[in-house]
Amino acid sequence: MCFYDWLRLRTPLRTPQQGDQVHKSVFIIFFQGDQLKNRVKKICEGFRASLYPCPETPQERKEMAAGVSTRIDDLQMVLNQTEDHRQRVLQAAAKTLRVWFIKVRKMKAIYHTLNLCNIDVTQKCLIAEVWCPVSDLDSIQFALRRGTERSGSTVPSILNRMQTKQTPPTYNKTTKFTSGFQNIVDAYGIGTYREINPGTYTIITFPFLFAVMFGDMGHGVLMTCAALYLVIRESRLLAQKRDNEMFNMVFAGRYIILLMGIFSIYTGMIYNDCFSKSLNMFGSGWSIKPMFGSKGGNWSFETLDGNPVLQLDPVVPGVFGGPYPLGIDPIWNIATNKLTFLNSFKMKMSVILGVIHMLFGVSLSLFNHLYFKKPLNIFLGFIPEIVFMSCLFGYLILLIFYKWTAYGATTSKDAPSLLIAFINMCLFNYNDPTNKALYSGQMGIQSLLVVIAMSCVPCMLVVKTMVLRRQHLWKKHLSQMREASPAQKVETLEQAGTSSSTGLTQQGTQKFGGVRVGNGPTEDEAEIIEHDQLSQHSDDADEHSEEEPFNFGDVAVHQAIHTIEYCLGCISNTASYLRLWALSLAHAQLSEVLWGMVMHMGLASKSGGGFFGLTIIFPAFATLTVCILLVMEGLSAFLHALRLHWVEFQNKFYTGQGFKFVPFSFDSILEGRFDE
Repeated sequence: MCFYDWLRLRTPLRTPQQGDQVHKSVFIIFFQGDQLKNRVKKICEGFRASLYPCPETPQERKEMAAGVSTRIDDLQMVLNQTEDHRQRVLQAAAKTLRVWFIKVRKMKAIYHTLNLCNIDVTQKCLIAEVWCPVSDLDSIQFALRRGTERSGSTVPSILNRMQTKQTPPTYNKTTKFTSGFQNIVDAYGIGTYREINPGTYTIITFPFLFAVMFGDMGHGVLMTCAALYLVIRESRLLAQKRDNEMFNMVFAGRYIILLMGIFSIYTGMIYNDCFSKSLNMFGSGWSIKPMFGSKGGNWSFETLDGNPVLQLDPVVPGVFGGPYPLGIDPIWNIATNKLTFLNSFKMKMSVILGVIHMLFGVSLSLFNHLYFKKPLNIFLGFIPEIVFMSCLFGYLILLIFYKWTAYGATTSKDAPSLLIAFINMCLFNYNDPTNKALYSGQMGIQSLLVVIAMSCVPCMLVVKTMVLRRQHLWKKHLSQMREASPAQKVETLEQAGTSSSTGLTQQGTQKFGGVRVGNGPTEDEAEIIEHDQLSQHSDDADEHSEEEPFNFGDVAVHQAIHTIEYCLGCISNTASYLRLWALSLAHAQLSEVLWGMVMHMGLASKSGGGFFGLTIIFPAFATLTVCILLVMEGLSAFLHALRLHWVEFQNKFYTGQGFKFVPFSFDSILEGRFDE
């Protein structure tokens, strides 16, 4: 009987390894009877011999199994010993892991810095070009000498100062007290090299503007105490090295918070506000006694009977005895028109502080123009800007002070509105019967001020653009002179003196851009010709070739944008300072609501459980005060003060287009700040 089978046998080509799935297939097709049986037996015996020798008898197989078990035990013992050794090695390494980590980071930083140096093969030395503060040159020389001594080198290091046209980085020396305020300025932008640094003035103006919005003696004391705790224990807190980002941010600004708390105490004394309550320390200047008559030695209460809401009229002699010695009179805390009075006071105060702050910012731009030697920006930039703001908003401040002094209690009802007066001033509308003049000759003075302010706009918009174009043409003319021969330069200068396009006669002379132009070559022009003869490729020529091309359209558009932004910004920025009034009012009202709805309940309780109720209400009041009035309101006032400095103050003089000086420091490298 014949039968046919299909057999597929798989055997590995070699010892299997990880990732190795290659096999060899053996196919046996169409074998019959004993041929198939013998063939399969031979193949299986060959596979068995090649895979593992398997004894034939059971005794041999038991002996082989015992040998395999012995080898397995030996291998397990080796593995256990290896594991123990590895544990001991890792435990020993863990003790010095931080040291190794520091060494590796330092070595990487050192080699990375050395790779930035140039190698002088002939001199067998490294040449490094670095920026360093001029005031620290002696320290650098001492460090180089100390490095030479410690390394045992016989050749000392040489330090040479180089002249370069590259813009140096900006470096501002700070202390632990001033670093927080400098970070506020740097968050806006790193100052341009040698540009005036607003961080010095921010130390005073920032906490003061914050305190204007956060004026409360009680809240200021709490903030000051919290900041003092951080300042007194700063060494211990620094040693702990907390990972809490929020705490680290607050700790870094501990001196800012300290000054904000101190200034808040001061403005709280001016507002006479302590947890929404006034303190009567010097006695009120108001008295109700003169409002009541005396009949036969008995006081008459007809005034109270006819008017349930007692109105203290300052017109009545003796009712108002004089101003409160410090801040606002405490009687305003119980007055029904308290909000009306404080709104008028704080709104005018905000405008006065805002205009003074902006005028100070514009004045600082003068020092930048003087240092960088840009007279054009002084005469056609700073002067029109300061005149424009002074004629309009500086005059508004004078009106506020004049109104405070010119009108008293008897004439206050006839006082005109300053807002309407200022609007009529800009519109030349002096026929408004509802708004009287503040003083004689007001129409003529205000008209003159508006005309002067409006005349400053073309100076910034048109005149400066045309002068810049004229300067560019003159520089182009000088560059052509450098390329020409000396005789041609003399001829060109003579032609320039007689040209009608320059508006000069043969005898007339004019100085422009530091070069004198006249009939013939002057001493300065002769020096230019001689200098060009000696060197056709001077440094000045290289610098001139690198200048950007002058585009009159781009310059005109840029100047137009700057002029429009400044003129409109004077109005919007002045209105932006009204946030001082708004946030101060919001803080006072929130404090009053919190006192009336929480603390007043415990204090007004007359039952026997008032003490126990107060023990529950006071912690709730304290928690809400800290969370809402200190944290939330404090953060809000901080952000608004930050905005006033960045937008309304610093944009008047601060460009902030530089890059920060980052010295080589192992501390910064180990803390990860160097990578940032």
